[in-house]
Amino acid sequence: MKYSEKPLVGIIMGSSSDSRIMQAAAEILDEYKIKHEDQIVSAHRTPARLEEYAKHAEKIGLKIIIAGAGGAAHLPGMIASHTTIPVIGVPILVYNDKHPKKTDTAKFSAFGGLDSLLSITEMPSGSPVVAVGVNKAGNAGIYAMKILANEFTDLKKKLKQHKLDQHNSVMKESDKLKTEGLSKFAKKKFK
Repeated sequence: MKYSEKPLVGIIMGSSSDSRIMQAAAEILDEYKIKHEDQIVSAHRTPARLEEYAKHAEKIGLKIIIAGAGGAAHLPGMIASHTTIPVIGVPILVYNDKHPKKTDTAKFSAFGGLDSLLSITEMPSGSPVVAVGVNKAGNAGIYAMKILANEFTDLKKKLKQHKLDQHNSVMKESDKLKTEGLSKFAKKKFK
């Protein structure tokens, strides 16, 4: 079995509006040619489907499920309660672009994503879910790669190269900052 031939990662989200955040996980997996299966599964609106999805995920041999949800964010915990597959929860800052006032304060949840983060990280004992930061679906993709790298040595090499690339990028920017000076560097960077 090769990670590029059959899906080993499932990416699920509570609603289509979550796709704007969850696409970052897919982009990471796509970059490293890790096949994934993506679906909308609502813990609240389609609870029977959630249980079916957990059985489906086990049947097709998924190794990891990345589950993103905003607000009360029960999706990661609920899917974890129905399977032994490791679940990475992505707390999503609820963004309401349909709000009639469309003011900046009306567009976002009152809790700034903290509600979602806490509901994912504070799972009861015995039903753990790993969580990344609010809206950090890309980190969930990288964490999924790390789990798969235990089985696929070529992924481990790619992750090491990824870390080296990050290091080199920071060193390059640091050298540029030192050469140009902070004021000039910041003006160019944040035009």
